[in-house]
Amino acid sequence: MINYTERIALLMQDIVARTPALSFINLAEVLVFGRFGRADADGAFATCHCLTLPESEPGYYFWRDRHTGELTRRSEWFITKTPIVRIGCTRIKYLISFVLPRFCDQSLTRSWKKELYPDAEPWFAKLDTIVHELYHIDPDASGIRRIARADGSHSPRSHGPLFYEQVASMVRGYLDSSPDAGMYDFLATDFDGLHRRFRGVVATTFRNFPSFPPAVKIEPMKPLTQPALYTEDDLHIREFTDGSARRLTRKGQHRAA
Repeated sequence: MINYTERIALLMQDIVARTPALSFINLAEVLVFGRFGRADADGAFATCHCLTLPESEPGYYFWRDRHTGELTRRSEWFITKTPIVRIGCTRIKYLISFVLPRFCDQSLTRSWKKELYPDAEPWFAKLDTIVHELYHIDPDASGIRRIARADGSHSPRSHGPLFYEQVASMVRGYLDSSPDAGMYDFLATDFDGLHRRFRGVVATTFRNFPSFPPAVKIEPMKPLTQPALYTEDDLHIREFTDGSARRLTRKGQHRAA
């Protein structure tokens, strides 16, 4: 069987070694893993997750029904804190996840990226995605790379036209460096083809699959345990002593005292 994430990790090593703009990346601090995602569903093909962000102030989130305004669920008080992931003695700074089998079936023929690669083979879309995720890694390891606008200012978004063009330039530069085709030839085969050729596809995942470290647990809001309306029927008389308080009257008789 083919270990798909292992092959991607090996390809990343070759890309980083041949691409000056990515040469700062220490791939020993980057973990590649697989997530599940159907090929016929919408969604990302891959994602770069940063594990170097500082803790936040305590937060408390509510969700409301958009039609009634009723609070429907909440999270507990929490502090956003990136998890610690270690491989041996090395602390991982970035996780890059690939959505399988969706990533395997990615093609330029069904992507707007075709404009960036005229006359390229369909599998170029996968190589573009791999370089794309590597380019998200910030040189200072302080988060996801900030995107510069044409005027030199920074965009609040993690993508932009210039970002895509720079990724395409790196993809072309990598292929122009004459790498061994054996490093990337597996990208030319879709998921069904990989199964026929290798009799199975495996990938590194986290033991608590389908979850992985950056996931956030959402807990349902607990119902109120105290009434929202009180009347005279909720009042009564108690005799207080130095050791206890004893009820004397029934509900509604508080005026008798």
